[in-house]
Amino acid sequence: MAPGLLDLVNLTTWAVCAVIKLPQLVAVLRAGSASGLSVGSLLLELAGFLVFLRYQIYYDYPLDTYLEYPIIIAQDVILLFCIMHFSGKTKRALFYAVVFWVGWYMLTLKKWIIDLAMNLCTFVSAASKLVQLQHLWQTKDSGQASALTWGMSAYTCATRIITTVMTTNDLAVLIRFIIMLILNIWVTATILHYSKTKKTD
Repeated sequence: MAPGLLDLVNLTTWAVCAVIKLPQLVAVLRAGSASGLSVGSLLLELAGFLVFLRYQIYYDYPLDTYLEYPIIIAQDVILLFCIMHFSGKTKRALFYAVVFWVGWYMLTLKKWIIDLAMNLCTFVSAASKLVQLQHLWQTKDSGQASALTWGMSAYTCATRIITTVMTTNDLAVLIRFIIMLILNIWVTATILHYSKTKKTD
């Protein structure tokens, strides 16, 4: 039973992650606007994803437990470029690419660096959600923010809690997914709230 459940959870996670940012990308491209989205939030999210992926690779964890991260990172990079394009900040993209590229290699120079980065990764990823929440609260407008994308993120966090318990049982990873689940649900609810408010006005 357990291996079958693990396979099912992994498959559904990969399927969701294959399209997780597409609703957000479609909304931004259709509107020709990045309103409702925070560049800072996306940069923090991308940093958290890169650290998490590097940590999983460094400790040689099963590929099944993190296969979706390269896919999500690629989608985040495309989304970030679109947001920067519509915000008139395209020239900054090269700077961010260099910073992330250098960071990717520096993370594994010493074991203590990757371990510290993983512990800080939870705070960075949580900060990305809090920055998006703050942006929504300040503007009181969900703009192009996609509740579907954030809802799918909550689902993948829930599935990764299950796979972490069933495979690596890494406490740092488990805590990260629990915190991200709570925050993703909060952002989803906030987007839905401001979407309803906008429709009733």
